[in-house]
Amino acid sequence: MAETRPWGFYESVFTVPNVSQVKSIVVFPGKRLSLQTHKHRSEHWVIISGTGRVQVGKDFHVLTKNQHVYIPKETLHRIENIDSVENLHFIETQVGDYLGEDDITRYEDDFGRS
Repeated sequence: MAETRPWGFYESVFTVPNVSQVKSIVVFPGKRLSLQTHKHRSEHWVIISGTGRVQVGKDFHVLTKNQHVYIPKETLHRIENIDSVENLHFIETQVGDYLGEDDITRYEDDFGRS
């Protein structure tokens, strides 16, 4: 079942508790996730469709279909849909000893969740 967020929605498609989780994530046009870190997990993002601007640490990348990025745990990161029409769809694979939604430290957020 999809979980809605102010920037879009996601669905967990596969989980091995305390080892890994795979999510399908959609970001609406012009929206972005919070600037955040995770203490317990790393993430791998693979773009399925759309165009995303990704921040990993101090580096910025523009990614499109079939491109990917690795985010080590405790690394500042964010993704933004820079298209004005098309949804950004990516697959997130989380790897870590704890995968809960409360393992997010937000530094900036467009929706007041910091």
